[in-house]
Amino acid sequence: MAPFTHGSISRHLIVNTLMGAIGLMALFLVDFADLWFVSQLHDVDATAGLGLAGAVGFFHLSLALGLAIATGARVAIHSGRREPRRARSIAATALGIGMGMGVAFLVIVWLGAEIILAMMGGHGRTQELGATYLRIVGAGFPLQAGTLVVSLALRGHGMPGKSMTLTLTSAVVNAILDPIFIFGFHMGLAGAGVATLTAFVASFVMGLFQLRHHYSRLFGAAGRAWSALFRPDDRRADVKALLPMAIPITLAHLATPVMTGYMLAVAARFGPDVAAAMTVVNRVAVVAFGVTFSLSGAVGPIIGQNFGARLMTRVRHAYEAGLLFAGGYTLVGWLVLALLADRLPEAFGLSGQAADFVELFCRITAAAWVFTGGQFVAQAAFNNLENSRLSMTYNWGRAIFGTILPVEIAIRVMDPPAFGILWGAAIGWALMGLLATLHAWSIIRRLERRVAAQQAA
Repeated sequence: MAPFTHGSISRHLIVNTLMGAIGLMALFLVDFADLWFVSQLHDVDATAGLGLAGAVGFFHLSLALGLAIATGARVAIHSGRREPRRARSIAATALGIGMGMGVAFLVIVWLGAEIILAMMGGHGRTQELGATYLRIVGAGFPLQAGTLVVSLALRGHGMPGKSMTLTLTSAVVNAILDPIFIFGFHMGLAGAGVATLTAFVASFVMGLFQLRHHYSRLFGAAGRAWSALFRPDDRRADVKALLPMAIPITLAHLATPVMTGYMLAVAARFGPDVAAAMTVVNRVAVVAFGVTFSLSGAVGPIIGQNFGARLMTRVRHAYEAGLLFAGGYTLVGWLVLALLADRLPEAFGLSGQAADFVELFCRITAAAWVFTGGQFVAQAAFNNLENSRLSMTYNWGRAIFGTILPVEIAIRVMDPPAFGILWGAAIGWALMGLLATLHAWSIIRRLERRVAAQQAA
């Protein structure tokens, strides 16, 4: 019922992280390969268009992920309380909401792709190519949102392996179809979009079957009905339980695409070559530090189940283990990037200032991810300790005070100015990550003392 409330914290964390990392890293590597395939077209406008359109897609991903994380946290808490029917109902409500939001976002993108990309600094062929790609990928937004809800619900039930199969399915389908559509059918950037759309379909179907199989084990014949996935027991009660957590978590996650889109827009001020370099940096970063994303998703259910069971000492141990893992992993990732700094620009056909831009990130400013990894773990703690407003506060703090303000200052004092994008963000991320990490620690210690006092009384 609640497997994370007993046994080794470290073992749960490692297994959960690895299960999530396999799937997530597969997706990140496919995105990385996506960029590499597109870069082999030797068209800087296509590379820049992919980056700008990808930032818009990331906005939808973050919107859906906020709801999905809230769903996973609620499912984990009710699993810890041994209330599986309540957990199922919440997941069904969230699935409907998520797919509805995906449809709304699809309509917005379909009608206004060119306008959105122009606002981000895309013009001419960059805008045209990016809009075509965005419309194709956008057709799968409802399925992407549904898959995320199902995936986090599976994690909340304590099944990271089943959750992993969804991301693996998406990654494998995308990896196989990318070169076929891009080069085999000579579709270029549009081919990358078709491959991604097909991957959305495959992972969504896989997710429905995985969750239905789990419900059949919990509820017998009632769980085998497809209606178990989509029909909640009390939609109004589920919405009341989800929204107080989902709204701040979603707002928190929207800060990241705003930040990413801002950095790409600033890069576009200096020309398509710098925008292409920023696109490479973004994709390289998630490959090098992608395990920290799965770590955040891995430590959250552990904290949530133990918090639901009032086992605060285990909550603290989970948080400490998460921070140690994040710190060690990001340091290793930084070292690997530093060793590859000379080769990466050449692999993506970058030269001159664009190549120097990527090398600066790999050698120096990537170090800020050590603190960003800590912030991810802290935000998982905020979300699963019913303090999701703090997650929102720190994520927007990272976007505004950790990115926009320092970058605007740095590009005015750095030479060349484009390098200020990386320097400003690195300094801001380090400060915000440290503050979030310490704040989450203080909350956990306070809750631990309070529960110990209640149990002693």
